[in-house]
Amino acid sequence: MAPGGARGGATKVENEMLSWTQILVVVVLIALLFGTGRVSSLMGDVAKGIKSFKKGLADDDDEVSDKPEPKTINAKAEATAQSEKDKASQS
Repeated sequence: MAPGGARGGATKVENEMLSWTQILVVVVLIALLFGTGRVSSLMGDVAKGIKSFKKGLADDDDEVSDKPEPKTINAKAEATAQSEKDKASQS
């Protein structure tokens, strides 16, 4: 088997995460391609969207808390009320 083959010792597993220099190069390229005005307006739009989303979530929470609690049926109370109605109708 040749060195550097499938099981050779010369192969190296590279880290798949981006380094800071790679991230910096990408940011600089985006700034050059789109211009700083477009990037800043895009980030402003993203911030407005996040604020709107949070406001919508807060409004939903207020609507849920305004609803009354659901009524529960007590079987004993219902049976007592029914028997009282039966007694009243018989008299």
